[in-house]
Amino acid sequence: MSSILFEISNHTATITLNRPDKLNSFNREMALLMQEKLDACRDSKIRCVCITGAGKAFSAGQDLAEVTDPNGPGMQRILSEHYNPVITRIRQLEKPVVAAVNGIAAGAGANIALCCDIVVAAASASFLQAFSKIGLIPDSGGTYFLPRLIGWQKASALMMMGEKLSAADAEKAGMIYKVFPDDSFVENTTQITGYLASMPTKGLAFTKEVLSHSFTNTLEQQLTTEDMYQQKAAQTSDYKEGVNAFLEKRKADFKGE
Repeated sequence: MSSILFEISNHTATITLNRPDKLNSFNREMALLMQEKLDACRDSKIRCVCITGAGKAFSAGQDLAEVTDPNGPGMQRILSEHYNPVITRIRQLEKPVVAAVNGIAAGAGANIALCCDIVVAAASASFLQAFSKIGLIPDSGGTYFLPRLIGWQKASALMMMGEKLSAADAEKAGMIYKVFPDDSFVENTTQITGYLASMPTKGLAFTKEVLSHSFTNTLEQQLTTEDMYQQKAAQTSDYKEGVNAFLEKRKADFKGE
């Protein structure tokens, strides 16, 4: 059975981490296959991507059996060839990426979720920066995204204390977008991804890019960046359709173009 499941439906690609007996912890095969599937999501027919986990976990992070294997890839290759390319691909995809956190998201698993554009979680899910418990630092972009989501002090404490955060507390902290009851989690997630897949895809991609620039730009630079991308957005077919639909008092039919 493949360690990554891939399905396309209604312009949404769902990538499912599929090592449920290992709490969807990553090994080399799984990480490389995930990169392959993220590359497949560049297809213009796909207008939204959803990443989730099989079974009771989203992902427990790195499979420690691989790290400690003397014949394994080693820490440096695990970061440079496994996780860093996954994070980069998610951020560079020109469409929204939703993390549907169905259970525990720990270590690299948590940080892969947090680098996505929108994170939703089941009520029973939780988040854990587990690195300090084994003497490591947070990787997979954790030290970049988490402080920006919840602030330096809270991020530092969670990383150093290794404290598990419930989905409800993660939502309160601003770490994630929404929490849904377990029994309606899939339904609510599907509604979100379906809505995003029906939206002006290029406009959403531009929004994603402009937000990324805001992490390092001055206000003046960010205003210039907004100007540039707004001009691009105004040239899209979906912008014209959105304006016409508004003026004609009808529902817009966006094509992602």
